[in-house]
Amino acid sequence: MSNSRRGAFAAALVAAVVGSIGLASTLNAGAEEVPAPPPVTESATPEAEPEPELVPPPRLPWGQTPNSLEVGADGASSQVLKAEGLDAAAPGPDGEPATEEYAPKGRSSRSGVLRSAPTEVVPPKPPAAGTAAAQALATQTVYFHYNVGSQSAVTDGAYANFSINKPTLATADYHTLAEVAVQSADGTQIVEVGWNVDRVVNGDSDPHLFVYHWINGQSQCYNGCGFVQYSSNVSPGDTLPQDTTKRMGVQYYSGAWWIAYDTEWVGYFPGSRWSNNFTQSGMVQVFGEVAAASNSPCSAMGNGLHGASDSGSARIGSVSFINGPAVDLYVRSLSNHYDVAKLSGRTFRYGGPGAC
Repeated sequence: MSNSRRGAFAAALVAAVVGSIGLASTLNAGAEEVPAPPPVTESATPEAEPEPELVPPPRLPWGQTPNSLEVGADGASSQVLKAEGLDAAAPGPDGEPATEEYAPKGRSSRSGVLRSAPTEVVPPKPPAAGTAAAQALATQTVYFHYNVGSQSAVTDGAYANFSINKPTLATADYHTLAEVAVQSADGTQIVEVGWNVDRVVNGDSDPHLFVYHWINGQSQCYNGCGFVQYSSNVSPGDTLPQDTTKRMGVQYYSGAWWIAYDTEWVGYFPGSRWSNNFTQSGMVQVFGEVAAASNSPCSAMGNGLHGASDSGSARIGSVSFINGPAVDLYVRSLSNHYDVAKLSGRTFRYGGPGAC
């Protein structure tokens, strides 16, 4: 486990104001004549104190008592994690936690979906990319493709089982991911957790844990922007084992939206991010998403198999609400290149190879 997992906060230093004493008069005066420094007074504008670190619910959203994850060596690949039966690994050889990253992110809500958006982000080429791939990076518009299960529901959170895969991400595209999103009724306040393959955010083509949130309809950033780390074993940005199934969830508790992965609480977004006005969901969505450079993406979603026709395709399953109604998802595809099959009110298959 990397020592850099949890940093310490530096204490604020208060400087005492001392009186101005002339050098000559001080040297010539007796000890009893040297004036004492004026008393230290409190600042008229004290610095705001950091929010206290919170304590998560005693049980994970799915009722399990938290247990420490089995983590791999810093920089271990998703394939190695799978082979060794491990749950996560810090990225990079030094195991430094991922920094917050600004990169495209889609959104699905009751009023519609974000179909496209301008971006100044250019996806990096993988090491083996050739000239033809580099020429495909001319676009400044990102197009979003979704396979979605959604339900209007007042809850304290939601969770689901996700098959974690390593789908092909085309050189010109931005990401391919799967997630659970807990939203306000109008879809403007959102907390998300899931896995993504995103070379902009993660620096490689492996699946990684990510968190994200929206405030008043404005996108924030990946893996930061106010997220408070809690676990000493797993952080947003960590590499996950490919071709496995893991639980992920979001729960509002004691003034914060907590993020859970597998057997641990990862951390939380303080409710103050939303002025403590976003404390329950009005809608829950689970979905696969591809962010691409065109409306005909060559990236795969899920594990690359067609959700509608292949029984081996990726799944989002056993979707559950915390203190909410019975789950009966409305499942649909919002893309011509990826498809879904609803297996029950709580489970569906999704994905596909894309247009290529």
